[in-house]
Amino acid sequence: MRPPLPPFDAESAAKKARMAEDAWNSRDPERVSLAYTEDSVWRNRSEFFKGRPAIVEFLKRKWAGEQDYRLIKEVWAYSGNRIAVRFQYEYHDDTGAWFRAYGNEQWEFDGQGLMRRREASINDVPIRESERKFMWPSGPRPADHPGLTELGM
Repeated sequence: MRPPLPPFDAESAAKKARMAEDAWNSRDPERVSLAYTEDSVWRNRSEFFKGRPAIVEFLKRKWAGEQDYRLIKEVWAYSGNRIAVRFQYEYHDDTGAWFRAYGNEQWEFDGQGLMRRREASINDVPIRESERKFMWPSGPRPADHPGLTELGM
């Protein structure tokens, strides 16, 4: 079991989103994959794949190219066993060029609280290093660091 479990309310949806954010900020593909069903179906940008092994391989590749990754997620809507989030993350590539990615995800959970479907639409925008807003040390966002709405994003 992976509480909180559906059906979601505002509090449990926010907790689920923060748990996902913290896991993704760990940049640990194995850890992240455990929040998904064995046969979880994903669409990430223009990639489509299924299952935990594919999730792990995708995340390894992702974080090899997205260095100094920092992510903030925020619930947009929830109903029953579904949550929609908006998110932004910052990273730089191998050349040192910085980007802010803007995205939306739709999540569907099974009765055990594992995500069985994830669909993500994401756009990357080049930024100057001086425009970065996600400046905490590597790992989870500190509890006192503002979220997207508080940052005016």
